Amino acid sequence: MTDIGALVTSWMDRHRDEVLGWRRHLHSHPELSHMEYRTTEFLSDVLRAHGLEPVAFPGTGLMVDIGPAGDQRLAFRADIDALPLTESTGLPFASTIPGVAHSCGHDVHTTIALALACALSTIDLPMGIRVIFQPAEEVMTGGATEVINFGALDQVDAIYALHVEPKLKVGRVGVRAGAITSASDVIEIRVHGSGGHSARPHLAEDVVYALSKVVVDLPGLLSRRVDPRTGTVLVFGTINAGYAPNAIPETGSVSGTLRTADIGTWRSMRPLVGELVEQILAPTGVHHELIYNPGVPPVLNDDVATALLASAARDVDTQSVVQAPQSSGGEDFSWYLEHVPGSMARLGCWPGQGPKQDLHQSDLIVDEGCIGVGVRLFGSLVQQYSSRSEAFLQH
Repeated sequence: MTDIGALVTSWMDRHRDEVLGWRRHLHSHPELSHMEYRTTEFLSDVLRAHGLEPVAFPGTGLMVDIGPAGDQRLAFRADIDALPLTESTGLPFASTIPGVAHSCGHDVHTTIALALACALSTIDLPMGIRVIFQPAEEVMTGGATEVINFGALDQVDAIYALHVEPKLKVGRVGVRAGAITSASDVIEIRVHGSGGHSARPHLAEDVVYALSKVVVDLPGLLSRRVDPRTGTVLVFGTINAGYAPNAIPETGSVSGTLRTADIGTWRSMRPLVGELVEQILAPTGVHHELIYNPGVPPVLNDDVATALLASAARDVDTQSVVQAPQSSGGEDFSWYLEHVPGSMARLGCWPGQGPKQDLHQSDLIVDEGCIGVGVRLFGSLVQQYSSRSEAFLQH
């Protein structure tokens, strides 16, 4: 039986400098969501140079199939977009694009998937593999649903992804069955009133007071209407109203994010928020409009897929696996798991010395040693599934 994991590891050892060059090129040339044109072209060029035939998605992003065609296919997903941040790392390969940076590690995810595809292209596989390079993960109208609608999950049995974790040391792989991220929605409440002089508030509909009621009361009421074990939290990030201290304005708004770790709660939140906002604002006399923008459900890692992921990680390093905590952040990998089983892991990228940084920060530095770990992990996963496929064929 072919040891695919060992062959992928051997390929990575021989091509390490080339792979690091890909990562540094991607890091220095980041592109925002839905604008990853040069990134898509670069990925296509590399894949074709390694004898593969990628299929472009409409707009940006692409996928590539490796191995035999058929009804059984294992998929890997990487996100390719960057953030609207100005990088401050001082790295020699820092972003050359003002105001855009790979401060969430997507360049690392993309490099791992690219190296996996190129390595697998040299191996006689017993089953099909699909590598998906998804655009636009960092925006609410993310690219996952568009990729799925295109047919990226057709004939896919399971799908996997990684996300760098600067709180974990390089070599560690964080796994978690069930929810590993949270749902994340954006809400905005716009209020309208007659306005007036601040000396005569009884003659006005005070939108500032109304907005203040919403900011204070809505999170509190949600904490009494929703099971606290679901990790549901509403935090407002903006509040806007008025221009003068002695005038009650006619309009105003607040906006924030509503997160929950429970998918059932997520699906029931919109009507509950609408009910509570109506009750809070009724005594104030203002008119209001609730704009509720649903984001993504939690990433719900399948039990069996996660067990295989942990097994693959232990095959690479018996000491690698740790329990990942659930994050309050959102991730559109969740949409894939609404259709097929799979799992997302946390990939340690902290060098083991110095402060532990955080994602989405302009000074984030990822230890490049994690790239080899990710490639070997995915190679080991292919080995796990291929062994099952070959055993099935023998019977």
